[in-house]
Amino acid sequence: MANRIVMKSMRRHGAALRMLAAAAALCAAGGAQAQETFKVGIVSFLSGQAAESFGIPAVNGAKVLLDAFNKGAAPAPYNKVGFGGMKLEFVYVDEAGGATKQVQELRNLYDREKVDAVLGYVGSGDCLAVAPAAEEMKKFLILYDCGTPRIFEDGKYSYVFRTASHAAMDNVALTRYLKAKGIKADSFNMINQDYAWGQDSKKDFTWSMEKIFPNAKPGEDQLPKFGAGQYGTEISALMGKPADVTHSSLWGGDLQAFILQAGPRGLFKRTQMLLSAGDHVLPGLGAKMPDGVILGARGAYGHMSPKSALNDWWWDLYSKAYNVYPVQAPYRMVQSLLGLKLAAEKAMAANGGKKPSHEQLAAALRGSEWESPAGRIKMALGGGHQAIQDTAIGKTRYDAAKKMVMIDDIVRFPAECVNPPADMKAEAWIKAGFPGAKGCP
Repeated sequence: MANRIVMKSMRRHGAALRMLAAAAALCAAGGAQAQETFKVGIVSFLSGQAAESFGIPAVNGAKVLLDAFNKGAAPAPYNKVGFGGMKLEFVYVDEAGGATKQVQELRNLYDREKVDAVLGYVGSGDCLAVAPAAEEMKKFLILYDCGTPRIFEDGKYSYVFRTASHAAMDNVALTRYLKAKGIKADSFNMINQDYAWGQDSKKDFTWSMEKIFPNAKPGEDQLPKFGAGQYGTEISALMGKPADVTHSSLWGGDLQAFILQAGPRGLFKRTQMLLSAGDHVLPGLGAKMPDGVILGARGAYGHMSPKSALNDWWWDLYSKAYNVYPVQAPYRMVQSLLGLKLAAEKAMAANGGKKPSHEQLAAALRGSEWESPAGRIKMALGGGHQAIQDTAIGKTRYDAAKKMVMIDDIVRFPAECVNPPADMKAEAWIKAGFPGAKGCP
């Protein structure tokens, strides 16, 4: 009898334990569901000649903004914690190594890391390689920077987006700036990197000059390799046949090296230098940056950014975190992440608050618009997959008291002035004389 009582007690105790275990499992499952995260792969140059002035500042911009997102510390309409209450996880990947390596890294992010979105890529060659790979996998991808117009002008995508303007804007704006400021441009030289970005940039500038300065004569056309580092031969050629203006889309360590080598040889005193993407080297060069260089930032970024509450918040957030002001790379990164956040939250709202699929993310971002620290971003080209935005051009001046390069004589260009309409490719638009351009100064 005693044994039967003990056995019943043990069975009751075992049943209670099983019930507790089941309840604990349910709680754990509920907790896991509540703690589901949205995982983002961030790709930019963390090593190599493009890292110091471009890749690392871009990643730093991502880190400080994503931290603000997770704390719910961004201003409205970006003030929800994470993405719609879903906390964010991040995986950072180095873009160095070439296009073939980046395609494999992209596949690893989707297949191994199980990211919900990838945001990245600076090199135009890398973008041309990863875009079709993401499309083949039917995975959501945002190109945050690379400039070649070829991505969406030569290809059609469902899952791939670029949340910043392509390079045609930069070169059209430079040429319009020369005209607006009455700068003599009867002749022009060029030095650009010998790959998609440099080749496209020099074409856009040449075609723009043909329309705005039809009598201007082209001269030297230097095309050093990406990452060349030494430009003695090219500088000699440019100085040997000086032109009124000299155009360059050099960027990163290549641009820094060119300025440091060309400055002491007097090139900047013999020609009006035009740098289509030059602002990102200013914090590092400081007093070594020549005065009077006309440059762009590939958007209204850095010292050429517009006054707004959102821009003030972003400027302070980045500057306090890194003790340097943000330039084009972090600005482009932040406008991409702001667009991704709103798209994710829109898709979640339509999906009952659940994490959106790659298809749902793409549908939410396609054709959308949002406010960024650089102004309004409009997904207006490429079937709603390619952004247009306002830009600005100005002149460099070193301020000894502030110990930084300032930008003077700024001219602002509305997006519709310096970007082609949706029904035209950039080349055809420029060669036709910019039909439909609106709001040009």
